[in-house]
Amino acid sequence: MDTKEKIKKCKELLIVVDMVNGFIKEGPLSANSIMRIVPKQKKVIQKFIDNPYGGVIFIRDAHDKNAIEFKRYPCHCLENSRESQLIKEFSEFEDKALSYEKNSTNLIYALESDLLSWKNLKKVYVIGCLSEICVFDGAIGLRTFFDEHNMDIDVYVYEDMIDTYDAPNHLADIVNEEALKWMELKGVKVIRKDN
Repeated sequence: MDTKEKIKKCKELLIVVDMVNGFIKEGPLSANSIMRIVPKQKKVIQKFIDNPYGGVIFIRDAHDKNAIEFKRYPCHCLENSRESQLIKEFSEFEDKALSYEKNSTNLIYALESDLLSWKNLKKVYVIGCLSEICVFDGAIGLRTFFDEHNMDIDVYVYEDMIDTYDAPNHLADIVNEEALKWMELKGVKVIRKDN
């Protein structure tokens, strides 16, 4: 069975958000500190690939040069650039996963037409960066999309597999915890690292 068919039939889906060069290795919005979550992410990605009822999707920021988002953020992750490519640490998984590009902070717009056709789906898990922007918007987008379409699908976020950048007045640990708190309040289930 090819990857697209496997994901169409899967019951549990792992969505990896924006683990691209432009947020981790190079460019105006990159933070190399995010590499600290990659080893745990690799283990869970492999687990979902090995699961006969599981699947993996990579979401990649990929903007055209006139993206409206650049009114709020510096120009980043231009489509077909190195910044919009998945980090090399995940290249071993690319042929066993699907990849979608997005042009906004919310991944739902990249996935919405396919989500309606995945009839066996029961659980969606989200990992990636940036916790308070694209992970947050994506997890909440999924939760509200499933509610809108009366789809009984749970959305989970792994506490120790999301991250953001450190900066003055923007401490990653505090921002991550606040993002998780708000996601929980909006119906996303958080898998705590002690579980």
